[in-house]
Amino acid sequence: MTTDEESGTRGDGQPRVPFGAALRDALGAPAAVRLLDSSPRSSVWAAELPLGGPVVVKQLVQGPGAGERYAREVAGLRVAGRLRPPVTPRLLGTDPSARVLVLERVEHGAPGEGWEIAYATALARLHAAAPAEVPPATDPESAPLPRWSGPDRTDIDSFLTLARWLGATVPAGVPAELERLTRRLGRTPRRPALLHGDPCPGNDLHTADGIRFIDFEQASLGNGLNELAYLRVGFPTCWCVTAAPEPLLLAAEAAYRSTWREATGTEPEGQLADACAGWLIRGDALVERALRGTADQLARLTREDWTWGTATARQRLLHRLEVVARMVRNTDTAPAELGTLCADMAGRVLTRWPELRPVPARRPHPYP
Repeated sequence: MTTDEESGTRGDGQPRVPFGAALRDALGAPAAVRLLDSSPRSSVWAAELPLGGPVVVKQLVQGPGAGERYAREVAGLRVAGRLRPPVTPRLLGTDPSARVLVLERVEHGAPGEGWEIAYATALARLHAAAPAEVPPATDPESAPLPRWSGPDRTDIDSFLTLARWLGATVPAGVPAELERLTRRLGRTPRRPALLHGDPCPGNDLHTADGIRFIDFEQASLGNGLNELAYLRVGFPTCWCVTAAPEPLLLAAEAAYRSTWREATGTEPEGQLADACAGWLIRGDALVERALRGTADQLARLTREDWTWGTATARQRLLHRLEVVARMVRNTDTAPAELGTLCADMAGRVLTRWPELRPVPARRPHPYP
C-alpha cells in the first residue's frame, strides 16, 4: 500500500497510524482511522479494529522525556486496569519500540450537575488501586512509578519574594512554616496512592458507566490529597480552572474520604490544607506543561498577566491565596501565620489589579 508522507495519509486516503506487525497480529488491522486533537506531546487516532472494536491509538511523540512519559502511562493504566468497575479505558495493546498504546474508546458525555462528587469518588478509587508495595521492574514497561515530587526551596523563595513585592508583611514564622510544609508534602504516605498526575477536565471522561480517566503520562505514587486538592485550588495543572461552591466541595471531599476508607481500610494521611498550600507556592502551576521549569512564573506575573484556558495567571494566584487563607482559618493543624500572609497578599493583589474577577464557577459546557 502506498503512503503519502507529506499529507500524512495512506494511498487509500486514511491517516497514517503507527500500528506495527505485532499489534496487527494481536488486534487486526485498523480501519476507519481519523486523527484526533491532542497535545503537542502525542498523536492520537480513533480507529475500528476487527478484534478490539472502537479504539484510540496514542503515540508519544519523540522528544525529551518521551520514553519516561510512555512508561508512566503504561504502568499507570496497568495498575488502574485491575479495578472493577473500571476507572480507565482498557489497555488493549502496546508497542514500546514506537511508544504506542491502544486503548478502548469510550464515549464522553457532558458532566452532570454536581459532577465533582462522582469525580472525587472515581479519583479515590483510582488512588486506592496502587499496591502497597510496587514490585521491581523486569522490563521498561513495568518500571515502578516514580514518587510524586512536591514544591521545594526554590518555590518558597519565589513565593516570599512575590509577597514582599506586593508589599505584604511576611510574619516571622512563615519561612520556617513553609520549610516544614515542603517536608510534610515530600513524605510518601504509608499507604501510597496511584496519582494520575493531571486529573483535569478533559482527562475525566464522563460515560454512562461512570468516570474514566485518561492521559497518565505524569502518573506517580504519593499522597492522594495532592490531587483531591484540585477541586479547591482550581485544577492547578490544567487549562480549566473552576471554583465550586463550598457545600459541593465538602460533599466531594467526604465522598473521596469514605471511598478511600472503604477501599483501603485506612484514613487518608496528611492535611488537605497542606496540599492546597503546596500548589499555591508552585509558580509552575500557573503555566502549561511545556513552559514549566523555564522561568520563575511568580516573578513573571509581577510584570505581565497571561491567559491559560479559563483564567489568567493573576486570577489563578488570587483564587489560591483566598482558598489557603480560608482553609487555614478553618483548620487547627494548618500553618496559621501562612494563612495570615495569604489573606494579606490576596487583599494587595486586588488593590493592585482591581480588574481581576473570580475564576469561573462552572467548567465549559457541554464539553469537556
